[in-house]
Amino acid sequence: MNDAGPDQPIDGRFDGREHRFAVRVYFEDTDLSGMVYHANYLRFMERGRSDMLRLAGIDQRAAIAAGAGAYAITRLDIRYHRPARLDDALVVASRLHRLRAASLVIHQRVIRADDLLAEATVTVALVAADGRPRRLPPAWRAAFEPMIWA
Repeated sequence: MNDAGPDQPIDGRFDGREHRFAVRVYFEDTDLSGMVYHANYLRFMERGRSDMLRLAGIDQRAAIAAGAGAYAITRLDIRYHRPARLDDALVVASRLHRLRAASLVIHQRVIRADDLLAEATVTVALVAADGRPRRLPPAWRAAFEPMIWA
């Protein structure tokens, strides 16, 4: 996605309201058949979501350290369409579909060129250390509102 030199981090980017995050399939991502192991699509999507939040100005580490809460997945619906294989260049495309008081609904796709490999609808909620939902801070809501996919 970005041409990163040795001193630059590799980041995803926003394309309008859609966040796009590049992923390369390594040997460790595959199973004995040479295809990406099903659970690793979830890892790719997690990286895409985390990068999307960071680029939107949400500092998850600071929120956790300050006791403001952390995101937890409360619902996940995933569908696999085609396999990815060793050395494939993939993109995790993430779109924010719904913003609630304490949660977000995000639709994510893992694609290779024009091929849809997997897609998921993920609900994440902000929860306190005791596991109870917390309202999103106003600054976070303000960051998310322009990202909502209509």
